[in-house]
Amino acid sequence: MTQTAYRAQLLTFNGDPAQSSNAAVFNEDGLLIVEDGHVVASGAYAALSKQLAAGTQVSEMRDKLIVPGFIDTHIHYPQTDMIASPAPGLLPWLDTYTFPTERRFEDPAYARDTASFFVDELLACGTTTALVYCTVHKGSADALFAESEARNVRMVAGKVLMDRNCPEFLRDTAQSGYDDSAELIGRWHNRGRQMYALTPRFAPTSTEAQLEACGVLAREHPDVFIQSHVAENRDEVKWVAELFPGHRSYLDIYDHYGLLRRRAVYGHCIYLDGEDRRRMAETGAVASHCPTSNLFLGSGLFDFDAAGEAGMPVALATDVGGGTSFSMLQTMNEAHKVARLNGHHLSATRMFWLATAGAAEALDLGDKVGTLAVGSEADFVVLDPAGTPLLARRNARCESLEELLFAFALLGDDRAVFETYSAGRLAHRRGAPRVAV
Repeated sequence: MTQTAYRAQLLTFNGDPAQSSNAAVFNEDGLLIVEDGHVVASGAYAALSKQLAAGTQVSEMRDKLIVPGFIDTHIHYPQTDMIASPAPGLLPWLDTYTFPTERRFEDPAYARDTASFFVDELLACGTTTALVYCTVHKGSADALFAESEARNVRMVAGKVLMDRNCPEFLRDTAQSGYDDSAELIGRWHNRGRQMYALTPRFAPTSTEAQLEACGVLAREHPDVFIQSHVAENRDEVKWVAELFPGHRSYLDIYDHYGLLRRRAVYGHCIYLDGEDRRRMAETGAVASHCPTSNLFLGSGLFDFDAAGEAGMPVALATDVGGGTSFSMLQTMNEAHKVARLNGHHLSATRMFWLATAGAAEALDLGDKVGTLAVGSEADFVVLDPAGTPLLARRNARCESLEELLFAFALLGDDRAVFETYSAGRLAHRRGAPRVAV
């Protein structure tokens, strides 16, 4: 196989920066060697240059920073066209914008068009893996997986399960949701780089029978993902308590049906108590922190200190279309501010870890993505410290890695992404026209 190589600044991780001062592995003059879609060497140029095969073309990008591809752990592709829709809160936002928009995914052509734009936008922002909500329509998942497969992007996605408290035109049943999900698992899970997620939208829109059926599927397929929402909004939490009397908490409902485990990812996790956080830590379920969405919908502030004390796995997410940007850099920006409002300083180095290696580890994908380690899939992003005039001016004065990463996080967006690579293949270059696969 032909080697490709990239000489640039390199950043990867060997642990959580909150727990180790040596967790960030940075090479100011680094070399990344890729072959057959995987990393075969990564480290200091001086130490690795002799490993280059004869004739290997080296891309010289010493003024740029290569980081692992970003991982977005909670995003709704059907909400692409309704991003930035005004509403006074979560529940009216769902009724006014979300449900009518998702109805359009009855049309396979509309689903395919949206999926194509969605994957384009992820790659333009440096996101190479995402956990994605589709709609209740089985074809919406097929459309996304087909688009992702054509780009050879590692994607985790699922058809939404929703059999009550939603418009009739978006309603499935416990049985049809089970059947459709089982069929999609058979067709897509572990097919190439595609992986399936059982996706009850959130407890209020599923009957006990549907949650039970989802739990059965989870037991039948122990390596599939599970994704839903929990404790996002005070009105939602109150509603859930009325719909599910007798449960200790909102999270306890999912636990009751066997939906807390490794590879289970719950969006928001704002209004949890100590027992909830302990239970998530115990089961390995992941809290997906969605700061731009939480601020946009006025939902509340995620508590990093409480999560850390409990040992609860945490990752970052955009939550488009409640979230207001596809960019994980912009998501870091808001995550830092949310943390500050709760008295927590979230370093840029840790934010980059949460969006790469930390997320991969929490998702049981640490041997595949989120890293530049030898043997990993060659998903990486080339960031440009001069991506905007302001970034260039600020970074000319940076005196540490933390300052550089902080500038990217607080000032960066898709303009800071020079190139994105998926499985070793160039998938996006800034300024290049988007071309259909």
